[in-house]
Amino acid sequence: MPSPPRQPSRPSVPPLHGPRFAFGTLTVLPVTVHRWDRDAARGGMLSAPLAGLVVGGCAAVAGLLLLSLGSGGLLAAVGSVAVCALLTRGLHLDGLADTADGLGSAKPAEDALRIMKQSDIGPFGVITLLFALLAQVAALARVYDGSWAGGALAVVVAAVTSRAALTLAARDGVPAARPEGLGAAVAGVVPVRSAWAAAGTVALAAAAAGSGFGGFDAVRSGGAALLALGAGELLLRRCVRRFGGITGDVFGGVEETVFTVAVVVAALGR
Repeated sequence: MPSPPRQPSRPSVPPLHGPRFAFGTLTVLPVTVHRWDRDAARGGMLSAPLAGLVVGGCAAVAGLLLLSLGSGGLLAAVGSVAVCALLTRGLHLDGLADTADGLGSAKPAEDALRIMKQSDIGPFGVITLLFALLAQVAALARVYDGSWAGGALAVVVAAVTSRAALTLAARDGVPAARPEGLGAAVAGVVPVRSAWAAAGTVALAAAAAGSGFGGFDAVRSGGAALLALGAGELLLRRCVRRFGGITGDVFGGVEETVFTVAVVVAALGR
């Protein structure tokens, strides 16, 4: 009896391809992305908060190190913000500036997308970038001056929450504005329930982390995460209406907006 035909062997899949996708696309860490298919993108976007935890942890360490050397809260805040930018190649900041230029151009969607794709930064982008960085540094300086541990917590919560916003932005039903690029690769890959579950988990984790400092800090940390995610959702919906979908620049704009709102809320009432 002839033996059944052998099935062609599939290439072996490296383990942890979801986190690899997240760290390989969202950070400068030397992580090789072996797969670019939809399954890997789904795992990557669900793992985005984990990438945020690493980035935020490194930024917090930088701030605490500067504080231990007697720098004061302002320089510690600058150090934390700088590390966040360095660990992402500044791509999220660039995305924020490009998104601001596209939204402020008052051009049709196709022309606005073309403006966003250009390498230069226009006046809307410059102004938005300036005020976002000023707000981040000023807010973190306030928190660091009040408590070194509170400052570290604010950085980590903001970094994780801002990456959870990317998980939400990649949920099913959110289209891509272009047929190519990162936006097209991750648009709609995350099931809606999974995306909101990830966001809710991050908000609860932020509240739990804040509870170590007292009830008010639990509310403030959890509230910072929720308000920041709400701001990111508003920007996402505005971009989808304006551009017809998401792009890599929109992802960067959402991330930086959420980070900024999170640290600003963390600084209130101190």
